[in-house]
Amino acid sequence: MFDPFIAPSGTLLGLLQRGRGDGTLHALAAPRPEALAALNHCVLSDPRHDWQVENRSLYYARLYLDLDGGIEEIERHLGDPDDHLDTEESRTGLALAVLGHLASYGRDDALALLRRYAATGSNWAWALDELALRDDDAGLRSLAVPVLARFGTDAEGSAELATAVRDAFEPRPWRLWADDPREAVGARIRAASEQGSFDRWQRQMRPGGPRPGWSVQAVFDWAQQGLDRGSELHVPAARCLSAVAGPEDRPEIVEAARSGPEGARCAALHYLAEARDPVVLDLIEAAAVGSSRTVADAAVAAFERMCGEAAVDRARCWARRPDALGASAAGVLAGRGGAQDASLVLGALREAVRGDGPDALRLWTLVDGTGRLGIASAAPVLRHVYRETSSSHLRGRAARALAATDPSFATGFAVECLWDCEETTREVAARHAETGDIRVAERLRRLAADPAEEAEVQTAVRSRIGPDASAV
Repeated sequence: MFDPFIAPSGTLLGLLQRGRGDGTLHALAAPRPEALAALNHCVLSDPRHDWQVENRSLYYARLYLDLDGGIEEIERHLGDPDDHLDTEESRTGLALAVLGHLASYGRDDALALLRRYAATGSNWAWALDELALRDDDAGLRSLAVPVLARFGTDAEGSAELATAVRDAFEPRPWRLWADDPREAVGARIRAASEQGSFDRWQRQMRPGGPRPGWSVQAVFDWAQQGLDRGSELHVPAARCLSAVAGPEDRPEIVEAARSGPEGARCAALHYLAEARDPVVLDLIEAAAVGSSRTVADAAVAAFERMCGEAAVDRARCWARRPDALGASAAGVLAGRGGAQDASLVLGALREAVRGDGPDALRLWTLVDGTGRLGIASAAPVLRHVYRETSSSHLRGRAARALAATDPSFATGFAVECLWDCEETTREVAARHAETGDIRVAERLRRLAADPAEEAEVQTAVRSRIGPDASAV
């Protein structure tokens, strides 16, 4: 999937793409055709950089309801001939998830479209999972024949069916179909289920990787073989070293960390870091500036996994470095440093935003760190990250940090966060938003009554509007 184009944060489209609460508020105030056009653009062209972890579907479904929007554009998107040419889940997954939420809210047109797509669409498995949570037994049973028609009756088709049954995210439809009295349905599903269980048992009986009795050198060889295949086995190899290495093996491991082959160096660095060996910090520093990018990355990762005061003390020395190890050191201070490290963490936060923008990966730990350390002077930078980042998860972290550092949060961003796409952000808002704003009181009541809302959010809401709470 290509990186999506994200519109500026001050536009309606940009707000909706980011999943910001202000997106909903602006859409409700905008001309309805303009708001629906922006909403459809988001649903049909997934704006998430990481669509597997960022939430948008409930956010967009609620806006469809608020705007009384139809699903004609979604239907055209799902029925496009491209559906059978571009079969990536990212093309249709968001639209199907939105339909699932709309079906939960009683939209029969969304339920019917999900059924049709499950019968004919390329991403039928996703649609079936949505229906498994929302459809009745009769509706699911009606899909047995068209779904099974996708799989041939030869050996290859039977193997594909067994895989589909085994890997189904929601097993309810398959269990219903297994009880179907028709030979072409129930018997096929039961046979596929048995084959899937047998395949899983076979994989369990053929474990790969280390065996008891391995030597230190054998572990190093295994790590190198994995690297040659494109698999990084540094961390599991380090755990294997913990099981097979004794005090007499330390010189060999230290030497491997200093000058061994890449796979051995990476595994040895992780092992020594986990063991808090006194020599490892110097070895990490040397590896971080070496010629091998693989070893340098492994050295930084090993340092980030280290515990103890020695690692924190060294992080204070490295935090101003302009390389990956310096960035990692700042992250260590953000997560485990003390009040005396506030200036280093704030400096790293500012530098990350200036150098890499509001979506930089290293911002996650730095933003968390400013909140943990209560760095009040970080609030302007945090507000910038909150407004501009296209990552709804990072925005949520910025909201939590602002709640700890910015006195204006309760009357500012916390209000819009009640409409945010991420449930964790809505939870923060429910605990902090100033209830003197009439919009807050009404929104809290609506979240409390919404059956689609997450339990953690509703718990936070009840803490504000329960019988013992006088705020609302």
